[in-house]
Amino acid sequence: MTRLPAFRPRDRIPAARPLCVALSLLIAGTCAAADGAAHHDGVVTLDTLVVTDVTPTLAMTFVTDTKLPRQPVPASDGADYLKTVPGFSLIRSGGTNGDPVLRGMFGSRLNLMTDGGHMQGACPARMDNSLSYVSPETYDRLEVVKGPQTVLWGPGASAGTVRFERDIPFFDAPGMQLNASATFGSFGRDDQVVDTAFGNASAYARVTANRSQSDDYDDGDGNVVPSAWKKWNADVAFGWTPDADSLVEASAGRGDGEARYAGRGMDGSQFERTSYGLRAERRNFDGAFDKVEARLYYNDVDHVMDNYTLRAPDAGSSMPMPMASNVAQRTQGGRLAFAWSTDGWNLDAGLDARDNRHRKRNAMGRDAYLAQPWTTDARSDNLGVFAELGWNLAPRQRLVGGLRIDRASVQDERATTGSMMPRPNPTQGTTRRETLPSGLVRWEIQPEGSATMWHLGLGHVQRMPDYWELFSPTLGPAGSVNAFAGIEPERTTQLDIGMHYREGRWDAWASLYAGRIQDYILFEYSEGMMGATTRATNVDARTHGGEVGVEFRPTGEWKLGGSLAYAWGDIDHVGAMPQTPPLEARLNAAYDNKRWSVGALLRVAASQDRVSPGYGNVVGQDLAPTPGFAVFSLNGGYRFTQTLQLAAGIDNVFDRTYAEHLNLAGNSAFGYPADPVRINEPGRSAWVKLNYRF
Repeated sequence: MTRLPAFRPRDRIPAARPLCVALSLLIAGTCAAADGAAHHDGVVTLDTLVVTDVTPTLAMTFVTDTKLPRQPVPASDGADYLKTVPGFSLIRSGGTNGDPVLRGMFGSRLNLMTDGGHMQGACPARMDNSLSYVSPETYDRLEVVKGPQTVLWGPGASAGTVRFERDIPFFDAPGMQLNASATFGSFGRDDQVVDTAFGNASAYARVTANRSQSDDYDDGDGNVVPSAWKKWNADVAFGWTPDADSLVEASAGRGDGEARYAGRGMDGSQFERTSYGLRAERRNFDGAFDKVEARLYYNDVDHVMDNYTLRAPDAGSSMPMPMASNVAQRTQGGRLAFAWSTDGWNLDAGLDARDNRHRKRNAMGRDAYLAQPWTTDARSDNLGVFAELGWNLAPRQRLVGGLRIDRASVQDERATTGSMMPRPNPTQGTTRRETLPSGLVRWEIQPEGSATMWHLGLGHVQRMPDYWELFSPTLGPAGSVNAFAGIEPERTTQLDIGMHYREGRWDAWASLYAGRIQDYILFEYSEGMMGATTRATNVDARTHGGEVGVEFRPTGEWKLGGSLAYAWGDIDHVGAMPQTPPLEARLNAAYDNKRWSVGALLRVAASQDRVSPGYGNVVGQDLAPTPGFAVFSLNGGYRFTQTLQLAAGIDNVFDRTYAEHLNLAGNSAFGYPADPVRINEPGRSAWVKLNYRF
């Protein structure tokens, strides 16, 4: 019988290994690579000190250590870190707080989780998306599942599931763990991170804290781009481990920050976060029953946008006077999950629940909003039940099936709609309720004597429209009174196929997909006599694309690799799906002799001429085709000891002036459009990071 690992000893099974055991099809050696070392012809090679491209654990699953330095310059938020995973891109707003996009899919199509809970931003224009509140280095690992290929972690994951997780710092005897780092770089980059834990065999305490700041950066032409930020986060957890198979943990956290935005009418002058969590687990029961886990969480964000704290009001703009908008989103919920396992099958099943409340207040004048009362404009909740079964058809074949049913509801509590000329809201007090099924079936096989594992999966997801789709548009579909009343849930059906080859010095993988989206939620932007308007409507769409990658180690010290990512989308009767990233390639080379390393990264993005001017999403819209670009970067590292390491890099070595395709902004908190602009990326910049851990 396959048993789940006990929590102790301290050198317990690594995070990636339970995934390997559960799927039973991972190619020999992959788990060793996840530990930070790879075996090739009897030679053990360490991973390079600086991450430039993440190789999947499986063709559709990526697991990586978030504490490792990465290039470009180490990430300031969760979305920035995702750029190292092929297939991800960002909708840019400046130096930080970009919105993640996977395979051209955006928003709640990505299920974003931190420590097993959901945290949602509050801005109607997503100036504070969920990952704005995440400092990746304070977590231990990032797990990404591409496509609708799991039902275990919440509703609506049509594009994929992203989880930032912290491991449990168990101790066999009284002791201490410490991970600390400091990063300094061009444009005033200045970061510090401390992650420490104390404990014994029965209890522990863990404290993680960070601060990060940067000034405005210069693009390749020397032009200043508004992009400065300051952030801090602090979290504490207390755990009780009465034995090797049991855990009870309580946690709490706070954070805040500010960020200047290019291409928006306002900046973010406050990103206040308050988090609480409670977790209990018990593993390795007698018989087939393996594990029970319960989690409760509370996440509250309080976000302020204004045009006077980090800039001076522009007298020639649509917002000539000081003004501010204060929005808040409280998300609370929990999860109860069970696991069973035998030699022939394993089953994960349970339920999860989530409740959201959105509030707002705003006013003209400096800090005048503080005197205004809060108004709740939206409430939503979701209750889901799920089950995912894996069945070993043969020693090297496996069938996975999953089913999920969600009961979602949203209540409109707005008394009025419209910002320039408020009018009575016809759907005030109305509650929408939907029952939304999702499911998947996947076949996994590794032929006898083959070093290649294959998977073929079909997934279906029905997604409730989120806050930004129901409440931020000016208009809903033709014939509806507003978007809240007219927008229908999305229904995505997607076929995923992939392979992962690993033998000797080679590691190659591919992950391809083709999907059909019914009632895809599309935003249409237009100008009228009363100014700019945004209409949200349902259309049908088709998508396909994928990612491929290869890694070759000619010796134990050299590593050569590359990846290619492509996304294509087409909307019926409209044309190209807007805000679709271009074809992107990454080529990297590294030399590591266990004491020091050097590496290079060439990132190439093709031109993108498949655009739909006037269409987009809640953050940006397509304007025109964009040219391609190529950026070359260098990095190096030195291991003073196994506990003390230094990494450094130069990004954009040739000081190129370029802009990402997905960076079109033009929304402000009040709905007044700023001029949509392309935000140039940083010019040549250097950084250095010192890391100490024991």
